[in-house]
Amino acid sequence: MTETYDLIIRGGTIVNHDGTGKADIGVRDGRTAFIGDLARADAGEVVDATGLHVLPGVIDSQVHFREPGAEHKENLEAGMAGAALGGVTAIFEMPNTKPSTTTPEAIQDKLDRAQGRAAVDHAFYVGAAAENTPELAELEMLPGVAGVKIFMGASTGSLLVSDDPSVLAVLQNGRRRVAVHCEDEPRMNAREDLRVTGDPSSHPVWRDAESAIRATTRLLALARQAGRRIHVLHVTTAEEMILLAANKDIATVETTPQHLTLAAEEAYPALGTLAQMNPPIRDAAHRAGLWRGLGQGVVDVIGSDHAPHTLDEKAKPYPASPSGMPGVQTLVPIMLDHVNAGRLSLTRFMDLTSAGPARVFGLAGKGRLASGFDADFTLVDMQRTQTITNAQMANVSGWTPFHGKSVTGWPVMTLVRGHTVMRDGGLTGLKPGQPIRFQECL
Repeated sequence: MTETYDLIIRGGTIVNHDGTGKADIGVRDGRTAFIGDLARADAGEVVDATGLHVLPGVIDSQVHFREPGAEHKENLEAGMAGAALGGVTAIFEMPNTKPSTTTPEAIQDKLDRAQGRAAVDHAFYVGAAAENTPELAELEMLPGVAGVKIFMGASTGSLLVSDDPSVLAVLQNGRRRVAVHCEDEPRMNAREDLRVTGDPSSHPVWRDAESAIRATTRLLALARQAGRRIHVLHVTTAEEMILLAANKDIATVETTPQHLTLAAEEAYPALGTLAQMNPPIRDAAHRAGLWRGLGQGVVDVIGSDHAPHTLDEKAKPYPASPSGMPGVQTLVPIMLDHVNAGRLSLTRFMDLTSAGPARVFGLAGKGRLASGFDADFTLVDMQRTQTITNAQMANVSGWTPFHGKSVTGWPVMTLVRGHTVMRDGGLTGLKPGQPIRFQECL
């Protein structure tokens, strides 16, 4: 009797736990049902993946989609469209919206807003704040919640948790891994006069490497005191990589495509305030330190820190210009270009963007191209050379810091639980995105 599937992806080169090799994939009911030779099987839909690599769906575990409160620069629908166009099948969205995502009502509001508008699967962080610290153990277990996010620096209002007693109190309320933005707020406050009006290259002078190192050092001590697992976001310094390598029992590590690709010496003269983000783009020596950490296995995940502002906002003279840049749509092509340049293997890329997020955050049924897991796939053409342009970008602000950059390696198809949401650079119109499930919350 002929085996029948909802979907067969035929003839591609699969990159998964078993290595890299050619095989077919059969999908039933939104999950991978079989990997192997399906030449004699039938399906309602067949995708010819000849010449393509099939990866487990790429997961971007740090994005800012600005909704509610700043939809003039980004929103959930556009952000997730950009994710799909970029080969990303799932995202974790950050809590610094207006209002901040600090209550059950705010979490539910985001889930409701995403329903029917989401091309990809999604989860939302709850922000740690003084007023919700006692409730964090309950909040982190709500459906669709990626975990708790702490801003030790670079935030305002109640989301800024900068002193050690407050950070410790957050770490003592709950049990899931906590994601943390590590910059030392007191040091940055004391160095504000180092900002040079009209000169964004002074941004990493003000928010220097020591600001990041101090905060990460403090966080590690507090995490050990609380007995809590932590995830250090967008690491930017060579010293932090060494420090975190010595604390891998409790700390996982993220870095971004921007910090792996851009260097201060070239970025600020070429891009001006478009290169401004927190923590800053640093010099080439720190960039080299990030690559060493990635090569040594210290880095667990790549997150885009997608955080758009409009070009008008970015045109304000520094430091009135806001920090942040788009990134979810360019994560895959930028990193595939690094793969083709020999800086990391395609298997390592898969580990950083699929297996890594699943391992760090305990995703249920995601992050692995294996039988029984969600049929999330990122199909890429490793030979395709294309130029990244602003016109391709789905983000509401309409730009990318990589405008004009030629890359080799490009996402050509995105499938979310067996639904094709992007094909050959165009959205299909399907919006099947649902909240992500986490093992610790089942």
